[in-house]
Amino acid sequence: MDNFILYFKLGLNHVLDILAYDHVLFIIVLTIIYNFNQWKKVVWLITFFTIGHSITLGLAAFDLLNIPLEIVEFLIPVTICTTGFFNLLKTSSPTDRKQKTLLFFALFFGLIHGLGFSNYFRLLIGKEDDKILPLIEFAIGIEAAQIIIVLGILFLGLLLQTFFKVSKRDWVLVGSSVVIGIAFPMIIERIFW
Repeated sequence: MDNFILYFKLGLNHVLDILAYDHVLFIIVLTIIYNFNQWKKVVWLITFFTIGHSITLGLAAFDLLNIPLEIVEFLIPVTICTTGFFNLLKTSSPTDRKQKTLLFFALFFGLIHGLGFSNYFRLLIGKEDDKILPLIEFAIGIEAAQIIIVLGILFLGLLLQTFFKVSKRDWVLVGSSVVIGIAFPMIIERIFW
């Protein structure tokens, strides 16, 4: 049980750490287009993200994947901006087609975000005989942290749209633009070529 708590907390802190704001930014742009009553769709999105994240962590833990960190650190804000720009172009409520596109974004971009933590994770569980169980425990922590963030985003959107009469379109446009404004300089700073 102690190991579960350890890896669960590591997963939780990996997302909720103030220095890991890139993860939070991605979750914001991924979920800002949804309303509170669409929480099931949002849970699917973050679960797909966690699956992608866990796949690359698992591959790294078994020494099957090793991509230079400077490439990964560049790609992470690219995923944030790409999703934000997608929101700017498609501000309407998520259709089934848009949901499928976002599920792909979540899974594929989860693979990239997982690479950002893969070297540390490999070192962390490198001596463990069983690498799968810590990976699952870590993923549960990530999922719990993402649910906390999503609930905050959905609640803030509900509050702004209900009490302050901010239109959903404006909420999505302004929120996505702010996130892009934070992430784009990260791309410039992290150019590796």
